[in-house]
Amino acid sequence: MRSLFSRRLRHPIGGRAENVHWAPGGGGVPKTQQNQERKARLHIVPHLGHLPLRSITAAELRAYTAKLEAAVSSVDYRRGILSELSSVLEAAVDDKRLARNPMRAKSVRWPKASRGRREAWSLKTALRVRDVISPRNRIAVVLGPGCGLRQGEVFGLSPEDIDYARGVLHVRRQVQAINGKLYFTLPKGAKTRTVDMPSSVADELKRHAEVFPPVEVELPWGKPGPDRPTRKFSLVRTTRFSNVIAVNTWNTYAWKPALAEAGIIPPRAKDAKQWQWEAAPKDGFHVLRHTYASIMLEAGESVVTLARWLGHSSPAITFGYYAHFMPEAGSKGRTMIDGLLGEQGDQCAGRNSPDSPQG
Repeated sequence: MRSLFSRRLRHPIGGRAENVHWAPGGGGVPKTQQNQERKARLHIVPHLGHLPLRSITAAELRAYTAKLEAAVSSVDYRRGILSELSSVLEAAVDDKRLARNPMRAKSVRWPKASRGRREAWSLKTALRVRDVISPRNRIAVVLGPGCGLRQGEVFGLSPEDIDYARGVLHVRRQVQAINGKLYFTLPKGAKTRTVDMPSSVADELKRHAEVFPPVEVELPWGKPGPDRPTRKFSLVRTTRFSNVIAVNTWNTYAWKPALAEAGIIPPRAKDAKQWQWEAAPKDGFHVLRHTYASIMLEAGESVVTLARWLGHSSPAITFGYYAHFMPEAGSKGRTMIDGLLGEQGDQCAGRNSPDSPQG
């Protein structure tokens, strides 16, 4: 059976050759496939790869989930690892290698899903980072909280995507990387979208283009590889060498220094290498997108409209992530009902007062 991991993992699930079983060939975008492979290689195979399939029992999995909890702090990431393992075992059931999937046993407890709420910076913090980052990178910190773009979408933005007359941005592509190789691809979920562009963002884009003119670059489309078709786009943001921006490099040499200068993370240790910064998982570029959502909702913007601008598949997702940014949620309806019932109540009280005729 074709394996998602067969070309990358040294050891499969199932131990000896006669018991070997691979995960089913996976679909999805290349970045998702890479993440699946990484979960198996780093967190599944080292612990369970030596076991015959029949030995992967509920008892073995209870011990494994305990080890995983001690080693991986993120609940969502642990659930992702277990989901990947479960898909391998489910495929073994389908192929008659196992009678049942032990990950479905009641005694094997999955970590509870996180509530999913996102935390944002204050606008003051976002502006502080915008003002301390280098002039070439400033526009990225404008587009994050100004339009809610993801990092890869900022780096894939073309002047052709900017409609100054209508005041909108067309989000049509992003820049991604697999094993350090860059490529263009559609935005997350393979969905393009149109985002509102405030006039302040439009002004910043015009100023940026005057100082740092757009540069046309060519990359593979869909995934990296010498056999892949390529596409050329003129990009708003490139490196000083006129290259596409690599996210990891930008995070290390542009974003983290700005965070340190803004007082969000500690300065780099004196004996540290140039790339050695303190981990800041809650202060990655994505926090600017959360800041955008918080500003929109606190201003009273519709969740349905915000979901469309963010590219979420459903307003329910947006609400689940950002409901805590709606301080008046529930109070508007309460105020309306109090007003209506209070007004009617006053009328009824006057009509049915002891001194009024009953009839």
